[in-house]
Amino acid sequence: LILLDSLLQELTMLSKVRFCGASLSSGARSLSYAGGKIPATTQNVINGQWVESSTDRWIDVHNPATNQVVTRVPQSTQAEMEQAVESAKAAYSTWSRTTPLARQQVMLKYQQLIKENLTEVAKLITTEQGKTLADAEGDVLRGLQVVEHLCSNTTLMMGETLTGIAKDMDLTSFRTPLGVCAGIAPFNFPAMIPLWMFPTGLITGNTYIMKPSERDPTACMALVELFKEAGAPDGTVSVIHGQHDCVNFICDHPDIKAISFVGGDAAGRHIYNRGSNNGKRVQCNMGAKNHGVIMPDANRESTINALVGAAFGAAGQRCMALTTAVVVGEANEWIKDVAEKASKLKVTAGHEPTSDIPPVISPDSKERINNLIQSAQDEGATLLLDGRNVVVEDYPNGNFVGPTIITNMTTDMEAYKKEIFGPVLCVINVDTLDEAIELINKNPYGNGTAIFTNNGATARKFTSEIDIGQVGVNVPIPVPLPMMSFTGSRGSFLGDSNFYGKQGLHFYTQTKTVTSMWREGDAAVGGKAALSMPVQK
Repeated sequence: LILLDSLLQELTMLSKVRFCGASLSSGARSLSYAGGKIPATTQNVINGQWVESSTDRWIDVHNPATNQVVTRVPQSTQAEMEQAVESAKAAYSTWSRTTPLARQQVMLKYQQLIKENLTEVAKLITTEQGKTLADAEGDVLRGLQVVEHLCSNTTLMMGETLTGIAKDMDLTSFRTPLGVCAGIAPFNFPAMIPLWMFPTGLITGNTYIMKPSERDPTACMALVELFKEAGAPDGTVSVIHGQHDCVNFICDHPDIKAISFVGGDAAGRHIYNRGSNNGKRVQCNMGAKNHGVIMPDANRESTINALVGAAFGAAGQRCMALTTAVVVGEANEWIKDVAEKASKLKVTAGHEPTSDIPPVISPDSKERINNLIQSAQDEGATLLLDGRNVVVEDYPNGNFVGPTIITNMTTDMEAYKKEIFGPVLCVINVDTLDEAIELINKNPYGNGTAIFTNNGATARKFTSEIDIGQVGVNVPIPVPLPMMSFTGSRGSFLGDSNFYGKQGLHFYTQTKTVTSMWREGDAAVGGKAALSMPVQK
C-alpha cells in the first residue's frame, strides 16, 4: 500500500508538470495528425509545445508518387535548437529522478496509444515516404514492439548486489541515465527507427532531442505527440529539424551526452568521429550489402518467395534488404523463376490497394539506382529483368523503378560494391558453400545475411563461419525482435553498444557501483585508523 501510494503521488506530480501552462498555450494539441493530416509547415517541438520556426530556410517534402509538395520542414535556427536543449536539460532534473514504476506507467499508456493510432501513423508514412500501407503499418508495428518490450523496464534495469563480500561489506551495481541524448533518424523507417531511439532513452531516465529525416518528418511528429498524450512531462522529448547545421549542432553541443544515428556511410562516419571527438557516446548503423546464399537442397518455392519479398519489398529501401543472391551450383536454375514472379509485381503508389512496389524516395534516388543498373550492364553483367522504364500511367511524375535482376555479376562491379537502395537483386554464382562464405566475409559490410537450406549441418557451418552480425536460416530479413539487439557489425556499424534490447539499454546508461560497510562494532568507542591499502578478507 505504501508503494502504491508513492506511485500515485508521483504520477500526480508528473501530470502537474506536464500540464503546467499547457492550457494557456496555443502549442498544446491532441492527436492533430489523425486522419493523415499533414500541416503545411512542420513545427519544432520545444518544451512540450509545437512551435513555428522563425527560420528563412525551408526544405520541401514531396510525395514520392506524385512529387507534389506535402509540407515544408524548417532548418531550425541556432536559437531554437539551443532552446530545445535547455528545455531537455531542465526536464532531466526531474525526469531522471522519477521511479522506474512511474516511467513504466507512461510507456504502458504510450504503447496503447500507438496501437490505437497505428493506421493513422501509417497513412502519414505512405504520403511522405511512399511505401505501401501494409508495409507502413509494419514500420510502426516493429517500432511498437520495442516500446512494448521497454514496459518490462523494472526487470530490464535490475542491478546486481553481492552482500557480505567481505566482513560487514556489500557491493551494489546499478545503471544510471546519462543526461540529454539525441537521435538522428533516416527516411526509410520514419516510425520504427525513432521508436528505437527516444523511448529507449526515456525509459532509462534520460531526456531526448529527436531529429527526424527532413524527407518525411510527420510520422515522428505524430509519435512524439502521442508520447505527450501518454503523460510525458514537457521537455522530455523535443524535436528539431534540418540538415548539416542541425547534425553538427547535435555533435557539438556540450550538454548532449549521447547520439544515436541510422543512415548512410558518409554521414555515419562524420557523426561518429565528430561526436566522439567531443566526448559523446555514439552509435551509428550505416550501409549494408546483404547476401542470401541459396543451396540446391533448399525448399524451392519458399526460397523464391523469400527472395522476391526481401529484395523488392519497400522498393529495396531497407538496410536489411536482401540485395545479393549467392546461388550455389544447380540453384542457379531458380533465378528465372524469381524473375517471373518479380515481373508480376504491381508497381504503383503506396496508397493503392494493389501496390506491391512503391516509388523510391526522390528523383535523385531513382537516377542513382538507374545509373548503377547501367554500370553493371556496361561492365558485362546481364539484365535478366530491367525495371528502369516502368510506366505507371496514373502517376507519371512518380519516382518509380520496377523490379530488376542483374545476373552474371562479379564482386569488382560498381553495382556490387555500392549499396543500391532500390528494387534490384544482384546474382552471383559460386560452386560451393565455402566459396559463398569466403565471398560474403570479404565484403566490408556486416549488417545481415541469410542461408536457404534444408540441411542442418550446412546451416550450422554457415552460421559458425560467417562474419556478419545478423544471420538468418531460411529467414530472409533476420531483424531480431526487441528482446535481443540489432547487431549489425563491421562496416555497417560504429560504436560499442547496438540498438534496442540489452545493448540499447546499456547505450543510454552508465554503471554506478557502491561499496558500503556497516561495521558490526561501530557502536564501540575507540579503535585505530588503518593507513595501509585496504584489503578485503
